[in-house]
Amino acid sequence: MDIKQIQDLIRFVSKSGVNEVSIEQKDFKITIKTNEAVVHTAAPAPQHFTVPAPVAPAAIPAPATQEPAVVAASNYITIKSPMIGTFYRSPTPEKPLYVNVGDEVKAGTVVCIIEAMKLFNEIESEVSGRIVKILVENASPVEYDQPLFLVEPI
Repeated sequence: MDIKQIQDLIRFVSKSGVNEVSIEQKDFKITIKTNEAVVHTAAPAPQHFTVPAPVAPAAIPAPATQEPAVVAASNYITIKSPMIGTFYRSPTPEKPLYVNVGDEVKAGTVVCIIEAMKLFNEIESEVSGRIVKILVENASPVEYDQPLFLVEPI
């Protein structure tokens, strides 16, 4: 089972209303429990990884910014997540945030980190512009292609 199939299975289970699904093959077992909001996956040793289950859109808290009229404009570019994982706005809790609303970024500027399978992946902006809105809360699970930031091109 590849990561794309696992992602599809997670989406299906979260939408179906089923509490738990287990699939077992000769050397692979996956259990998805929606009431825990975490997927536990075990493969032959030494591989072991945990993938957060998607959170229903209604359960995601809205970011605390006061810019609803500004965000409605269609001339903004969206920086999206290239993978599923956990979104972090800074390298460690003690270090400053990579970007804030109003900051200018250039192509190649690191805007956040996404932790996936115990690896911390720096996400770089592909565009130059000003951060208009941060669409995800710090330490929240994100899915592949989920919008993370809105950028006003300069």
